[in-house]
Amino acid sequence: MTAVIERPVRLRAAAREIAPGSPDETLSIVSSALIVVFLVCGWMLLQLLVLGGAAESRSQHLLFSEYRSELAQATAPTGQLDYEGDPVKPGAPVALLTIPSLDTEQVVVNGTAPEDLLAGPGLMRSTVIPGQQGISVVFGRASTYGAPFRSIATLEPGDEIDVQNAEGSVVYRVTDVRRAGDDIPAAPTGTEGRLTLVTAESAGHLAALRPRDVVYVDATAEKATGTGVVVAAVPSSELPMGRDTSGLPTLALLLGLLVALVFGVGVARRHFRGVLVWSFATPAALALAWEVTEQVMRLLPNLM
Repeated sequence: MTAVIERPVRLRAAAREIAPGSPDETLSIVSSALIVVFLVCGWMLLQLLVLGGAAESRSQHLLFSEYRSELAQATAPTGQLDYEGDPVKPGAPVALLTIPSLDTEQVVVNGTAPEDLLAGPGLMRSTVIPGQQGISVVFGRASTYGAPFRSIATLEPGDEIDVQNAEGSVVYRVTDVRRAGDDIPAAPTGTEGRLTLVTAESAGHLAALRPRDVVYVDATAEKATGTGVVVAAVPSSELPMGRDTSGLPTLALLLGLLVALVFGVGVARRHFRGVLVWSFATPAALALAWEVTEQVMRLLPNLM
């Protein structure tokens, strides 16, 4: 008799447990949402400040191999047109930059949009390639994705900056470190070249995530190489502290997938063991978090 009574009780309990809209279901979805949000936010911070550096280092390794090969084959770009006369793609290597006093060596890519600077310092496309006659402007991140220009504000007058481009090697010497409002040096003349390194700086708590000011390091070379073709103007996303909103549709799609993942986990946890559910959901959440961070980086200042 006892077994007969207990069986309907257990069935009713099970029915309550899986009933749509029940408090248990709501609690399951809320807890799943909180866990996914924690995973995504934690992963984004980890990617911005740590894993991004590893990604930038790998990109630099690949870019160095590519640029060395182009130098050997005499196909490295000398301007915004390549050796076949086609526009040089954003993200392509254009020069090798070495700062001995900072123990820094970086391949400079073409372009200064937020996405370009994930791989390393970038050349403002409206200026000549570093090492050439005229003005070259190179942006670099200050706190994320390897932070290649983290310490350039500590450079002092006389410090050397070595540049290798398709036409040869050029040595610049630092002349000044300036901020907004400081006098801009006179334009170079004749065979002179000026290299300006640009990054961000801030102070206080969470300064790495709150870049506010732009810092410029000017360096000059008495004898630079030839000149190349430049673009007439660059979009606002390639200016100092520029942001790129073109990835908003993709970001919206990724966030929608995260919401779907939350509800999927909440439902799955009512039918399967939590360990089994999270063993499948965690890799998916981290993969989405990586892609979300890549898109968010486009919305953040390019010098960050």
